[in-house]
Amino acid sequence: MLIEGLNHTSAITVTMDKTARIVGSGDMDVLATPMMLALMENAAMLAVAPALDNGQTTVGGHIESSHIKPSKVGANVEATATLTKIDGRKLTFSVVARMNGEVIGEGTHLRFIVDREKFLSRL
Repeated sequence: MLIEGLNHTSAITVTMDKTARIVGSGDMDVLATPMMLALMENAAMLAVAPALDNGQTTVGGHIESSHIKPSKVGANVEATATLTKIDGRKLTFSVVARMNGEVIGEGTHLRFIVDREKFLSRL
């Protein structure tokens, strides 16, 4: 059942392929902002996945987040997404990323419930 409050925490270890220099979003070997955002999106997707009907999934529509602290290669980073609002197919999440329990980024994320087959048939 899809209800507000559903949440999930996803985790990664910062590796070279997740750094700003390799991803292209910067020139230093620290966690790239796009990788932190992807982790937040992953947490949101997984927070609601078990509550969706067969054949449904969610797709990202908007994400807005700060990224206030760097994470070095080898650091463990977690992102937690909590479903805060349901408006038909539109889902709003609060997202927060942490390293060693300290907030490194936070914001909001919007996802939409879609039928997988219909979505892919429009490509």
